[in-house]
Amino acid sequence: MNDNQKSLILKSSSQYPLPQGVKLSYGTAGFRADASILESTVFRVGILAALRSLKTQSLTGLMITASHNKVTDNGVKIADPSGGMLTQEWEPFADAIANSPTPQHFVQLIDEFVKKENIRFDGVRSAKILLGRDTRPSGESLLEAAKQGVYSIVGATGIDMGILTTPQLHWMVRARNKDMKATELDYFEQLSSSFRFLVDLTPNQIKMSKTDDKLIVDGANGVGGEKLEVLKKMLNSMDIEIRNSGKEGGVLNEGVGADYVQKEKVVPQGFHLKDVGIRCASLDGDADRLVYFSVQSNNTSKIDLVDGDKILSLFALFIKEQLSILKMEGDDHVDENYEARLGVVQTAYANGASTDYLRQLGLEVVFTPTGVKYLHEKAAEYDIGIYFEANGHGTILFSESFLTWLNARNNELSSKSKGSEQQKAVLRLLAVSNLINQAVGDALSGLLLVEAILQYKGWSIYNWSELYHDLPSRQLKVKVVDRTAVVTANAETVVVRPPLIQEAINVEVAKYPQGRSFIRPSGTEEVIRVYAEASIQEAADSLANSVAKLADQFLGFGNSG
Repeated sequence: MNDNQKSLILKSSSQYPLPQGVKLSYGTAGFRADASILESTVFRVGILAALRSLKTQSLTGLMITASHNKVTDNGVKIADPSGGMLTQEWEPFADAIANSPTPQHFVQLIDEFVKKENIRFDGVRSAKILLGRDTRPSGESLLEAAKQGVYSIVGATGIDMGILTTPQLHWMVRARNKDMKATELDYFEQLSSSFRFLVDLTPNQIKMSKTDDKLIVDGANGVGGEKLEVLKKMLNSMDIEIRNSGKEGGVLNEGVGADYVQKEKVVPQGFHLKDVGIRCASLDGDADRLVYFSVQSNNTSKIDLVDGDKILSLFALFIKEQLSILKMEGDDHVDENYEARLGVVQTAYANGASTDYLRQLGLEVVFTPTGVKYLHEKAAEYDIGIYFEANGHGTILFSESFLTWLNARNNELSSKSKGSEQQKAVLRLLAVSNLINQAVGDALSGLLLVEAILQYKGWSIYNWSELYHDLPSRQLKVKVVDRTAVVTANAETVVVRPPLIQEAINVEVAKYPQGRSFIRPSGTEEVIRVYAEASIQEAADSLANSVAKLADQFLGFGNSG
């Protein structure tokens, strides 16, 4: 960096001093904290986004959101040129600059990093960053801090895209870097046209009953409800009622939203007895998570939850069916034996019943450590990679080579056997690739894909829910002296250190039918997380308590006696 650039950063960063005693780390969700202490962090991430754009010679994104956190929190994260999350290699630098104590130290850190990464300030392209925020009241002033950060880099441009869902911003970054049109209207048009196309390919004999047509969506009093209102107008064939859209005066994520519904397994605010029998869905605060549920007829506060594992299972079943139709053909052509690799990616938190179901379908199921960045990376290794966490965050990735093959196959079938079942299967897969958001998990695109598949199969939410029955589970946490003392392997399912604890866990697990348990260090607090499941709830609770005692004996303060 030249002296002019250094002095510009020094001058602007002096206006955003780091609050005393604040220490933040860049996780899967970027930086998150109480909004009142975030201005300096967001300013610095504005600079980081501009440096990332210069390094990659591509457009990047910056989103201000705290997703499913309470309304007084906020956060900031970067969208890489692929539309995915910031590359993990840059996370330590993000931590370093966010916690840099003085403007002078901050400038020095940037200067050293720019040299190490060989970032050119005289390149062909100057930095360009798309900026978005959710509906939080603190978003406006934090967006201004982000802009000041961006403008501290000479020649950098920040394009304010206004209030968006997080997945919309990621989608726009990915699309623009592929030289596609990428306004918010383009996003809505791609989703709605792909959905209509997919629904038009539903077999004629299948028709859902009138009672199954209606969908009620809980918008978490956030940005998702607002955007679904726009999308609904473009989908006049769908009967969608949106509650908790944020207009009725409810509080963001308070007693509403996908995170609340999935964890508490109770109805969100605004749902009641007259909703029994109707298909319901919940978005989270920034619309990157989705779960479905139905209100129980015998208890108006309890729900039957259809979580991310079941969404994944529905998607995997549908895609496997389409690939099977493709294989049934008898035509002679060069690519007849093209074997698309379909992979399903889960974490150890996926319910064991879902994993068993997927394997019984003959699917390849692999595990990664907890965290979307690990799931996404693994899913990208397949022709079609599907990943979902139980919390409702996930998507489907299609490889470029497979999409090229599908398009060629479609052209071939158009000339030989137009309108055949094989061609319809090809068109369905292409429609899914356009409907699902391949940058990140997206509650709106996921919701439309669920609705299209339920129509295709003629299923109610009850048919879907009956795919398999979840094994009862329990999650606990144990306070420990040092969570880093736990080292795991095999996608966090086995403890390597400290020695002997894994053997002790195995002894406990063996006592219970369908028993499974693992421990892993928290990524955010000084605790060890315990997960256990078994054939009945009492057994899952008992196993979780036994393993929690072991964690306390080996790593904690010995409170469990």
